[in-house]
Amino acid sequence: MAKPYHYYLNHILIPILMVFFLCFIMTESAPQSSIVTQLPGFNGTFPSKHYSGYVTIDESQGKKLFYYFVESERNPSEDPVVLWLNGGPGCSSFDGFVYEYGPFNFEAAKTKGGLPKLHINPYSWSKVSNVIYLDSPAGVGYSYAQNISEYDTGDLKTASDSHTFLLKWFDIYKEFVANPFFIAGESYAGIYVPTLASDIVKGLDAGSKPVINLKGYLVGNGVTDETFDGNALVPFAHGMGLISDQLYQEVVTQCEGNYYNPSSDSCDALLSKVNQDVDGLNIYDILEPCYHSPDSGMQSTAHLRLPSKISSFKALGETERPLPVRKRIFGRAWPLRAPVRDGRVPTWPEIANSASVPCINDEVATSWLNDKAVRKAIHAEEESVSGPWELCTGRISFNHDAGSMITYHKNLTSRGYRALIYSGDHDMCVPYTGSEAWTKSVGYKVVDDWRPWVCNEQVSGFTQGYEKNLTFLTIKGAGHTVPEYKPREALYFYSQFLAGKSI
Repeated sequence: MAKPYHYYLNHILIPILMVFFLCFIMTESAPQSSIVTQLPGFNGTFPSKHYSGYVTIDESQGKKLFYYFVESERNPSEDPVVLWLNGGPGCSSFDGFVYEYGPFNFEAAKTKGGLPKLHINPYSWSKVSNVIYLDSPAGVGYSYAQNISEYDTGDLKTASDSHTFLLKWFDIYKEFVANPFFIAGESYAGIYVPTLASDIVKGLDAGSKPVINLKGYLVGNGVTDETFDGNALVPFAHGMGLISDQLYQEVVTQCEGNYYNPSSDSCDALLSKVNQDVDGLNIYDILEPCYHSPDSGMQSTAHLRLPSKISSFKALGETERPLPVRKRIFGRAWPLRAPVRDGRVPTWPEIANSASVPCINDEVATSWLNDKAVRKAIHAEEESVSGPWELCTGRISFNHDAGSMITYHKNLTSRGYRALIYSGDHDMCVPYTGSEAWTKSVGYKVVDDWRPWVCNEQVSGFTQGYEKNLTFLTIKGAGHTVPEYKPREALYFYSQFLAGKSI
């Protein structure tokens, strides 16, 4: 006897539909309300899906961190997820998005008040990975807190807040929880990255959910240790031919290897001479010209340690002419002989004393990210709520309270997490000489002797590999923000590292 229609409906069709529905909602991708459908200045189809918005990490303080998420252009369901952090402290991770390795190259507007034009970047890191650009801590970029006391922060609080962000982010974007996860950053993120990685590991040990699939991390020209960073400049300047051999020998003798904290007047006088000799150079890439604003005149750079973003320049004795979208950013700010020490770290506006900063032009990012249409397109709050977007802000008060990062690196690598410490070899802000020295000081056995590495059939730098998956790498001819200067080479070593392959 045939079953009635409602029997098949209730016992077969509806259960099947429920299964399909449950499968759909369990595998549904990121929230549709966060998807970015268009960007002012770009005409075309995005090469992958983009999402952006806020994650509230503290309801009571109204603390919200802003992110921009770019899915991999290759295989987003399996490719690694990489969290990118810029330095400062106080600098927005849109630095990396706009000026370094984001999905677009930005062309400066040809008319005053116009918006930049965006073009597909063939060397975007989203070619091989999913990338989260995070504005951290609160007060930086588009991130904000209703209680401004939250802008008084430091290394440990920033790491804790970023960890909270990740747990909530992966809870929203559940389909990416199983993907290999890496943290990457540059400059002061040399502290952000290992402290956050350490918090993630502690969370994993404590059974935090969701389980973040941390595999390793990358640090570029990163602040690490007071002694090693502080002693890096003198040998760098000598090796690059920026100071005479006679001055170098005198400094070595009088300072007895301590170049960042002079113990005698004679040492201090010699170090001042070193600073005078390198004054006028672009400290973020000694090969690059300094941008001088037409109304600023020549300015000394001796007391400033701020990067540059150049879309055009006027060098001494030359007429203004365009560059092929050279770009650099504000912000990893500390004097050459005063690396980050325990205590309060000044932001770049404090060091610049609100003056025009030598070598720097950040107009492209500032004009684009403060445009109302751009803010709306990427779901950022209006300026009346989150404040104006600044590449590097002065509204936070930041304390270095995590000490040397060498202990963090030892603890992480000893537990099997992979670490790539890379350095543009023409950066004078955080010179490669310091990073080379501290990676050696860890005491691990060398398993890959110092050798050149090759990209596009050219020697692109040098590398040395240690046991426990610790690798040091230089990038020939690159400055402080490596992907900006050497985009092809940066994508190559980034891809190789994420894949666990030899560089």
